[in-house]
Amino acid sequence: MALRSCHSEMLVALFFTIIQVLVCTTVFLSPHRAVAQMQDVALRETDASPALVIGFVGGFVHSDDLRHEEVQIAQQIQSTYGKGVHVLIFENRRRAQAHKLILDRLNAEDGKLTDEEKRSARLILFGHSWGASAVVSLARELQQDGIPVSLTIQVDSVTKNGEDDSVIPANVAEAVNFYQTGGILHGRSEITAADPFRTRILGNFRFTYKKEPAECRTYPWCDRLLFKGHTSIECDPRVWSQVEGLIRMRLPALPQPTHSQVATRVGN
Repeated sequence: MALRSCHSEMLVALFFTIIQVLVCTTVFLSPHRAVAQMQDVALRETDASPALVIGFVGGFVHSDDLRHEEVQIAQQIQSTYGKGVHVLIFENRRRAQAHKLILDRLNAEDGKLTDEEKRSARLILFGHSWGASAVVSLARELQQDGIPVSLTIQVDSVTKNGEDDSVIPANVAEAVNFYQTGGILHGRSEITAADPFRTRILGNFRFTYKKEPAECRTYPWCDRLLFKGHTSIECDPRVWSQVEGLIRMRLPALPQPTHSQVATRVGN
């Protein structure tokens, strides 16, 4: 059993390593073309609305509870990208509030969302537990609005109030699912695409825990006792480093410092 667990985790790590290598290889094989493409993207994105990253915490967790990895990731990404990206965390029961915020951010002018504004949306959704279920429900609501979603990420997704967190709507370009099966509370083991021609499922990746990660020590003892596996995957840095990497890969390229800025830094 331990060998199977190790093999599964190695496959997960290998999957994301291959993605990173492919991205890097593209840059090194054609540096001039890559630079030109980055410049073109930067020019287009100066007039585009900032990318939106919306996260949902699970259970009854508060959106500002820094013990939780999803809250930490949101702060790290926001501090890196500044005004170029808007990163917000919501309680899973605040889905309607998140929905309204997305509509308001996409249409900051006349109050009427145009087809062009909808197409320009750059939106990533992620969440844990009930928060992961909220991700799929929100994506489905956005589909009714005609708004595309670049990526959905579910971590140990637990269905809430009859929501369907297993089928990813066709307005989502890519989706990924991380889960564990230990204990009385565990996440959905498989997600599928409503339309496989429009949505690519990156994978359903299983994690197993013989003992909890050290990072879980700051969590309430009752969660660690009653929901060991469910809590372990939430505080597992291996999982959330992959979540963060997937998000960052789909955000605009960070602007490179100019020669004058570099010279100023060296002079200081």
